[in-house]
Amino acid sequence: MTANPPEFLTVNDTRIAVRSREGRQPGIVWLGGYRSDMLGTKAAWLDQWADENGHAFLRHDYSAHGESGGEFRDGTISLWLEQSLAVFRNFSSGPQILVGSSMGAWIALRMIEELQKAGERDRVTGLVLIAPAPDFTSELVEPQLTPAQRQQLAERGYMDEPSEYSPEPYIYTKALLDDGKANQVLKGVIQTDCPVHILQGMEDRDVPHTHALKLVDHLPVDDVTITLVRDGDHRLSRPQDLELLTRTIASMIDQTKPKPAIQ
Repeated sequence: MTANPPEFLTVNDTRIAVRSREGRQPGIVWLGGYRSDMLGTKAAWLDQWADENGHAFLRHDYSAHGESGGEFRDGTISLWLEQSLAVFRNFSSGPQILVGSSMGAWIALRMIEELQKAGERDRVTGLVLIAPAPDFTSELVEPQLTPAQRQQLAERGYMDEPSEYSPEPYIYTKALLDDGKANQVLKGVIQTDCPVHILQGMEDRDVPHTHALKLVDHLPVDDVTITLVRDGDHRLSRPQDLELLTRTIASMIDQTKPKPAIQ
């Protein structure tokens, strides 16, 4: 299915590309990963599923990702969080299920914190987190830095490493790593006030399944489910993974429907 051209929302002088589909609630909001875009396999699959099932669906590209403007080296969790909240508030209404992939799961968890602070806790009715990477800058990137990479950060303000998903290397800036510390969520109980379902591949070489289990330790025990895919990788984009994703979302929609009143 060919995607329609995006709309654009200007957030602090940066044009953010957005695609939204009208439909019934709860709507589905897609939050992509680091260096991914909203035309990726999982986002496109969810858009088609939402169309076929009549649900609203919202997705966007963070600045310097996909069709959005901005420079990648300016990107931080705080900046991408601000953009995600702006898109959420401008293009959705009523209850939504946030679907966050990798870094998008971190953005989703921070969005819930900010919405709760603003008195909007009823806007999120469920969370589906795919290979969640909250606090990845301090938990997964910084501990693995080589002396040469630390020197690059100190001298140039950024470092790069090869990516198996793209000919372009991953770039990590000192600003991103420093800002990540200000957005940490794995520091106490993460109060989501909604059901959470985590999908995690056990063959994930980018975000090990032990990281997902660590996240579970920080979530309230009620309404938290984790599905470990024994042969799944970080992307979880095989046909069987995509089917699992939409089954999970459909189940969460059923779980969050208002219960009929007892006569």
